[in-house]
Amino acid sequence: MHLALTTVLLWAWGSLQAFEIVEKENIFQKTPCPAFLMFENAAYLADMSFELPCHCKPEEVLAVVWFYQKHLGSSHTKVLTDFDGRVLTEAAQVHVGSDMLTRFSIRMFSLLVFRAQPEDSGLYFCGTRKGDYFYAYDVDIQSSEGMVATFQDEGQEPFADEYYGHLHVFTTFWEWTPCDRCGVRGEQWRIGLCYLQSPDLSPRYLKAVPDVVSCGSRAVPGKLRTKARDHMPELLVRSCIVPCEKTKTIRGGILAIVNYVSKVGSRPWVPQVPIQFHQQRLGHGLIISCPGARPEHAVAWDKDRQHLYRTQYLKGVNRSMRVFIDHGNQLHIRFAQLGDRGIYYCWRQGVRVAGFRLGVTSRGRYPASFSDPETRSAVELTLIGYLLITAVFVTVHLCHCCCYLFSCCPNFSP
Repeated sequence: MHLALTTVLLWAWGSLQAFEIVEKENIFQKTPCPAFLMFENAAYLADMSFELPCHCKPEEVLAVVWFYQKHLGSSHTKVLTDFDGRVLTEAAQVHVGSDMLTRFSIRMFSLLVFRAQPEDSGLYFCGTRKGDYFYAYDVDIQSSEGMVATFQDEGQEPFADEYYGHLHVFTTFWEWTPCDRCGVRGEQWRIGLCYLQSPDLSPRYLKAVPDVVSCGSRAVPGKLRTKARDHMPELLVRSCIVPCEKTKTIRGGILAIVNYVSKVGSRPWVPQVPIQFHQQRLGHGLIISCPGARPEHAVAWDKDRQHLYRTQYLKGVNRSMRVFIDHGNQLHIRFAQLGDRGIYYCWRQGVRVAGFRLGVTSRGRYPASFSDPETRSAVELTLIGYLLITAVFVTVHLCHCCCYLFSCCPNFSP
């Protein structure tokens, strides 16, 4: 009886595996590769991570290789693989400014690029080691520098569309993010990227809407791209309020024990979220990131019980801001002061997830490091000063030598 049951189970498991394999093969059978390679347009904001699926490939190809070119037909092509099974890159291990070869991963034929930068804009090809291309993308990474913030609560409106003859430049907004806080007034925003419409675009690039691509697309001729250069990405912000979801009290037993052990009337303070302590020296800068947050997430910051709204603390709202939130959801504190002490809480997608207890001290030795922006600035200013002094010294001596060589110096002797 047991033998028969085992045989039936093994037969059923083998049938399910066979069915799964057939389904995976049918995915690529339904999407035949084009006879003439086309480029699918995709646009993202700087510091975002994105995925490029390889939508088609021959059935006999079991592994794909991704290639990158800055411009079509460029002699310099990057091969995004090591041909031996690349170790998967995790987003948490990627740092800003890292080379693209250390910020990508290939999973199930798809290319993942972490914390993309404007320099990563270009053409991405899915193919084989021999250089046979199956599918291609035209990727446009738009910089967040100069990004314009529009606050609906203050009656502000997004930029108006621009028209230059047959050229139409406009902003395409993404969906609204969830409310960044719950139980209190929060904020939500949507990112808008630059797009244009023109009949003069290259026909080799795929377009979701006829004659419409992102402003940095390779399908845009140089003369049209110059006209759309001043149309910056936009950030639309508005207020919102949502109730908090009821969560189960996981620490009930622990809190009961703590209250029992503690003295009557002196209940200890137990944080609701993990708290990390950091000691910062007076006058030095600090950047705090929310754990697990990405630029497209709804992230909010509080200092103790004070809500740091983007209406007042977003980067660019005031040029003299010492404490501000950048477009990547990071909290910046320039030249830390004693009044910056406190707990900075981080909200992610409407839930408070972490806290940072910041201490500011004016005592103790602070080891210099080139990773510190203030240290690098001091070294650069010192080197520039020495170079200027050296240049003046050399110039004076050269002039003195030229006077003696050409006898052009005036003779002050009686």
